[in-house]
Amino acid sequence: MSASPLRTGLVEIAPLAVPGVPFGLVLGIVIAESPIDDFLGWASSWIIFAGAAQLALITLLASASVLGAIAAALIINSRHFMYSVALAETFGDQPRWFRWLAPYTLIDQIFAICTIRQHEDPGWFRRYYLAASATMWLMWQLSVGAGILLGAAVPASWRLDFAVPILFATLVVLGLTRRPAVVAAVVGFLTAALAGPLPNRSSILIGALAGVAVATFVDGPREAT
Repeated sequence: MSASPLRTGLVEIAPLAVPGVPFGLVLGIVIAESPIDDFLGWASSWIIFAGAAQLALITLLASASVLGAIAAALIINSRHFMYSVALAETFGDQPRWFRWLAPYTLIDQIFAICTIRQHEDPGWFRRYYLAASATMWLMWQLSVGAGILLGAAVPASWRLDFAVPILFATLVVLGLTRRPAVVAAVVGFLTAALAGPLPNRSSILIGALAGVAVATFVDGPREAT
């Protein structure tokens, strides 16, 4: 544990922050093209700080009811409850201020790297987490802001179908260190693909729940022994 937690956090979040840049640009373009005020749309990044949920919210606000847009964002973000449960013990060793503030930045990328480091010394983990999350937060705000400013200047080929698969493929590769993780990834992907036609992107939640359930079953007997 001799490595600097700040440097380690920066190095380990970098592979996930880079694919997030085009995703942020995509969201910025969507905001610029929507009837929502540009500054208000950008401010939603500070409040929500969850790309997929924010994209769904911005998109649906222009074509659906406010309640429908909020419901879709909540469904997409519901996977964060699982993140909280997984890191509850680690966060329990942290000061109260950290337990209140840190979950704000507990997005997919941060969770992916924290699962590898959650058993480190609490002080080391805290500085590591803050360095990684601050980097991710700043990158995201700048990317979304740049997307709003650039608007149509960003090529159409850079849109969501390019950015999101790269981002989540990187997350999956980071997590595939044990057999249950591999099972969860495969089952979650197949389930989400089959549930794709369902409304409000609920296939994401269904796939995540299916992957977690099957992985828990696979991991259970091994842990018990």
